[in-house]
Amino acid sequence: MQKQRVLVSVVGFSDVERHALNTVFRLSQSRDLSYAPYVPLTAPGVAAPKGVSEVALVDGESAEAVLSHAKEMPTGQRLIWVGKDAPEHAWRVMDRPIDWAAVLHDLDAVYAANQADSGLLDLDVTAPAPLDPAFGEDVIGVRRALVVGADEQERTYLRTRLALAGVAQVDEVTTTEAAISIIVRNDYICGVFNLDDPQLDVWSLMRLFAEHNPKALTLATSELAGPLAGWWSRRRVRRNAQRAGISALLARPIQPPEISVWLNLL
Repeated sequence: MQKQRVLVSVVGFSDVERHALNTVFRLSQSRDLSYAPYVPLTAPGVAAPKGVSEVALVDGESAEAVLSHAKEMPTGQRLIWVGKDAPEHAWRVMDRPIDWAAVLHDLDAVYAANQADSGLLDLDVTAPAPLDPAFGEDVIGVRRALVVGADEQERTYLRTRLALAGVAQVDEVTTTEAAISIIVRNDYICGVFNLDDPQLDVWSLMRLFAEHNPKALTLATSELAGPLAGWWSRRRVRRNAQRAGISALLARPIQPPEISVWLNLL
């Protein structure tokens, strides 16, 4: 398949949400269908992109959103609206907190809809569909991941990266009790555990997770696995990780190229 790119006009959103969107754009560059922000002319001598963006992603709570209500959409452009009071011409409407897997699906659907409009593809894209399950997985089941003890920035990145891997549901917990409760209730294909959180019994949680999900990808992260940690500390945490039987021990802060090697296996 020839590589294709969808240009996205982004209006509004918080710094955290924009960080997540930038992560989606950056990670999508390795796919046959990728996304990039549509950047209008901002300075003399800077050429604006030709034509219009294929999709406008609008934060309904932003001041600029009123313009999206009032003006007609350019021909061929589709509006994805986040929040309340969406205009009638909105193609998709989403609520907060933003489901990044759904955003990914809708961006893919924009390309499919444009192909259908051009006569190059015959399909119905009027209603959202779930992300495709992995080969051999029960269609009724949901690809689910667990993130334990991560900070806000790590959670944002992991949600986005897991969505790109086709994991539709990501459960996030910050207490040992909540983690135990959710581990015994659900089946997971992936778990990411922050070993540096002193409020959690992370080693016990990882063993419980592995017992209930023997085929899952189990990843642990720690500053002690990074290059700035002392030799003895790195050796000790890696030895304990090997004894725990986890899939991989990764450095914190999370390094996208390192963790992508493992998440690409999902």
